[in-house]
Amino acid sequence: MFSRIFVEKEVYQTPRVQNILKRFKNVPVQRIDDLELIFNRVKKPYLQKRDQLQLFLGQKKGQLVKETPAAYGLSGEPHYYFIHSYNCIYECQYCYLQGYFNSPDIVLFLNYEDIAEEIIRITNEHTSAGLKRVWFHSGEYSDSLALSHITGELPYLHKIFKELPEATLELRTKSANIKELLELAPLPNFITSFSLSTQRHSKEYDLKTAPLKTRIKIISQLANKGHPIGLHLDPIIYSDTFIEDTNELIDLLFSSVSPDQINYISLGVVRFTKDVYHQVQQNYPESSLLASEFSKSFDQKIRYPKPMRLWMLHKVKSMLIEAGMQEKKIYLCMEEDDDQG
Repeated sequence: MFSRIFVEKEVYQTPRVQNILKRFKNVPVQRIDDLELIFNRVKKPYLQKRDQLQLFLGQKKGQLVKETPAAYGLSGEPHYYFIHSYNCIYECQYCYLQGYFNSPDIVLFLNYEDIAEEIIRITNEHTSAGLKRVWFHSGEYSDSLALSHITGELPYLHKIFKELPEATLELRTKSANIKELLELAPLPNFITSFSLSTQRHSKEYDLKTAPLKTRIKIISQLANKGHPIGLHLDPIIYSDTFIEDTNELIDLLFSSVSPDQINYISLGVVRFTKDVYHQVQQNYPESSLLASEFSKSFDQKIRYPKPMRLWMLHKVKSMLIEAGMQEKKIYLCMEEDDDQG
């Protein structure tokens, strides 16, 4: 998987690093002072990830936990995300990471104790002010489960949130790598959320990820074991068969999972920053993803025109409600506040 591993000297002898290095015995290892001095310093083509990836192991410095953008999660409660890694082994054509970092190389931050300390501090700050629940999200710059068998972070996070019932963790993923999760006891505040696309779009745009039917199968496995499940039908992409494909997706989903087993579903249309849109044009010039009309929207991101995207979002919402999903469990992601109703 990796052509070279860079390890910060400060963490080289730690058990976490040594356990990871044992998995890649034949990969050259180089000790470095600070990964930030090497990673992202030189522009590397995003699609180089197909042939050659490097791995960086170190500690996250600076702000470890950040507030999420508005309309990121269920409204009415504070939301934060924590940074435990950079980049992803999958290759989704619309992925914003292709325009975010200069490099597709994988970075794993292993100072979990520092991240947990900040999570606890923020939770206590909010609960002292009278709030009953605070959300934390994993997977903002990576996939929460794809490399979890390598990092070993899930049991640690599980222990933290078991002792912190006022906080809820959401693990965002497109992976089928649930072995570590199945070894953990279900917790009501330890939620795994899966991003799903229609079968057609999953095959066309979600390269290297688990196929739709596989994701639905493991969602069913986890739900039947009592693990809380969230879903993100995001990004929703328009095509001439939009309604038929979405019906197929919903039928496949609810033939394996009861709507009652799903904690929430978020809906969001495909969207790009200007830089990401240019990268998509460069990396996938023949992609049908670019065939529709796009324009700059309320937050300067590039989206479908507002009437079109709101029709799409509310159409999918109606289809989910007709299939048995409670309306209060569905929310629109990254849309204007007046469009949430």
